[in-house]
Amino acid sequence: MASSSSSYTNSPCAACKFLRRKCMPDCIFAPYFPPEEPQKFANVHKIFGASNVSKLLNEVLPHQREDAVNSLAYEAEARMKDPVYGCVGAISVLQRQVIRLQKELDATNADLIRYAASSCNNLEIPIASQSGRTRTNSNTGHGGGSLGQNPGLYFSSPWNRSDSYGGDRNERGGG
Repeated sequence: MASSSSSYTNSPCAACKFLRRKCMPDCIFAPYFPPEEPQKFANVHKIFGASNVSKLLNEVLPHQREDAVNSLAYEAEARMKDPVYGCVGAISVLQRQVIRLQKELDATNADLIRYAASSCNNLEIPIASQSGRTRTNSNTGHGGGSLGQNPGLYFSSPWNRSDSYGGDRNERGGG
């Protein structure tokens, strides 16, 4: 729970203080709206109403109440910033940012592949045939140097590997 039972006997919880009523020992708000966080309850009350929050907390199982209050507080704060969309607006902005960054990453990977293909254009590249024998493909710069024409060239990007998420993401700029 957010605070101990002794904290609301000394000082009323943020909800009771905001509503200007006496905070009883069995106050449903006290464990989740400590007196140190008055704005948390003020936002929740403004968006959802104290009565609705009280009903919700009474219907939710006791071990789920803290999560419910945290969700209400997050949504209330988001609604204060964006009254129409709330946290859905923030999620949409982040999703668009992820899509934009994924396109940028794909373009950068394509540039890396083109660079690797052009730098390997004059090299002899071993190509494994279906029979298992290895033959040598000598690229002399004729024929365009397209990646699709040379099945032996493969560029593995460390950013696209499925095992790359096991380490520290900050080293790769992943945050």
